[in-house]
Amino acid sequence: MKSIIQLDQVTKEFKGKPAVDDLSLTINAGSVVALLGPNGAGKTTAVSMMLGLLQPTKGKIRILDGHPQDKAVRNRMGAMLQDVNVIDGLTVLETIDLFRHYYSNPLPLHHLLHISGLESEKNKRASALSGGQKRRLGFALALAGDPELLFLDEPTVGMDITARQQFWETVRTMAAKGRTIILTTHYLEEADSIADRIVVINKGRLIADGTSTEIKASTNRKTILFTAGANLTEDQLSSLPSVGEVVWSGRKVKITSPDTDEVIFAMIQRQLDIKDIEIHAGGLEDAFQFLVQQ
Repeated sequence: MKSIIQLDQVTKEFKGKPAVDDLSLTINAGSVVALLGPNGAGKTTAVSMMLGLLQPTKGKIRILDGHPQDKAVRNRMGAMLQDVNVIDGLTVLETIDLFRHYYSNPLPLHHLLHISGLESEKNKRASALSGGQKRRLGFALALAGDPELLFLDEPTVGMDITARQQFWETVRTMAAKGRTIILTTHYLEEADSIADRIVVINKGRLIADGTSTEIKASTNRKTILFTAGANLTEDQLSSLPSVGEVVWSGRKVKITSPDTDEVIFAMIQRQLDIKDIEIHAGGLEDAFQFLVQQ
């Protein structure tokens, strides 16, 4: 499989402090990769360097067999960043058409309006759009050049449910056609449903890399959900074997454990005051929280 992105020991420092720290990463063509991490982890800085908007302090970056700032490379990339800046006075249609002319093989104007869901707003001034509509405009601009490589930085923030569903349907269609997609998102269920690879960074460093299934399995954490009776105490739960985190929400309790069988056995053996027991395999959010807290 041909690599389309290569980061080799990349570091980016601001005022002597690393935002990205010795990051090495190879991404193959046709991949859908979710770049995850808590706020301040270095995700946006890493994406900005891949786009050529920032230069690394150390290390090398190659995109599409060239430098991120090469005109030929930029012609094959698209990016939807968190902030969408529009040109005063231009309508939605004029804004999209302007961006189309920056590329050698742009998508048709009517197609971009359709996939962004902005057909009814095409004659509205872009500056008058709502926050969610501006996000959809940003998506249209990112796709204007029919990119081989697409960056999506927190793409669905501010979108309503309908717009979000349409957005991900379009992204899935692009992925099925072999496009390479790099996305950052705080909505982990979105990353879980669409990405074939999850990359987790924290404090600028790579801490996990694999499929969603591999990431979830690597933490070996399952959860037990149940309703606590009036006689159950926190001390009784914390004294159970193999118990990790215990979270109370009213009378509902969630226990995280690497060995749920041992916990359940001890609960029954001690005749704890509980009912409505459920056991769940750890989800991506559980794995993510575990990884970034290490």
